[in-house]
Amino acid sequence: MKVFFRRVFAALSSPTILKMISFAMVGVANALVDFGVFAFAYKLLGMPLVPSNVVAWLVAVSGSYVMNTLITFRHESGRILRREDYLKFVASGILGLFAATTTLVVLSYFVEVFVAKLVSIVVGFAANFSMSHFVVFRPKGPIDGKLTDHRGASGQDLA
Repeated sequence: MKVFFRRVFAALSSPTILKMISFAMVGVANALVDFGVFAFAYKLLGMPLVPSNVVAWLVAVSGSYVMNTLITFRHESGRILRREDYLKFVASGILGLFAATTTLVVLSYFVEVFVAKLVSIVVGFAANFSMSHFVVFRPKGPIDGKLTDHRGASGQDLA
């Protein structure tokens, strides 16, 4: 039994799993923002379903980029906000937006809209983590034993 727990702990301590947990925690905050902006646009402003979802996504993806750059992928990004990386993050997030919006629209025919929205957030999470981990914040190579981007502090800042 002791060996089992050691293996489980080792698996949960892997860098990818830890990043997934961090990404999920950032995602929870952004899901709340996403849901709140969606509810505001859809219910209070009376915007249609898809535009409400796109506006909510744009607000949430911006917050997600900042938090993931500073926290989840800090070694890869050097904690530097860069316009180029933000645009890559948004572009890669379009896959998540497409997956989430498709899920939202399809499920809205079968369940209440806000239930469909919650499920669509989970679907978007899976797509967004995959794109962030394997495309946007992919390490360029080892520096001082850590996988990081070779651009360092001289990279183009998001200013």
